Order: sequence, then C-alpha cells, then structure tokens
Amino acid sequence: MTASRTLIQNTISTSIAGLLALGLATTATSAFAADAEKEKCYGVAAAGKNDCSTAKHACAGQSKMDKDPIEWKYVAKGSCEKMGGTTAAKK
Repeated sequence: MTASRTLIQNTISTSIAGLLALGLATTATSAFAADAEKEKCYGVAAAGKNDCSTAKHACAGQSKMDKDPIEWKYVAKGSCEKMGGTTAAKK
C-alpha cells in the first residue's frame, strides 16, 4: 500500500514540476518574441514608469521626472520618434 502511494505521489510531483517548467519556457519564449517587436525609447517615460536602470538608479520604475532624456521604456518599433523620443541615449 505505501509503495503504491509513494509511486502515485512521485508521479503527481513530477507532473506538476513538468507543467511548471513548460509554463516558464512558454513565457520566456513569448517575452523574446515581444522584445523583437519593441525598441528602447529614451525621453518618453513618465516618472516611475521607466523600464530599466540608468546611471541615476538601479531598477525599473525609479525615474523621478517625466520625459527624462536618459530614462527609457520599451515601445512598439517605429513609434518612438512619433512619441517625441529617440532610440539613442543622450550623452
């Protein structure tokens, strides 16, 4: 009885782990595909809405002012200049 129960528990645990791994792999693949359709756009992020770090801070969401020229966020390819931003970082 206990050997049978252990086998069932191991099968369930392995199945759950496999489903979680599949979900993570699918999410990662989707993220890479989405990144190919986007570009970094400098000078358009609202305060607290930037996507990543700069020389001023270490993480996303930490910009202090709207449209700071060194802050960036991902936007759809081809839309950056239309929004008033630039795809090259200001020096």
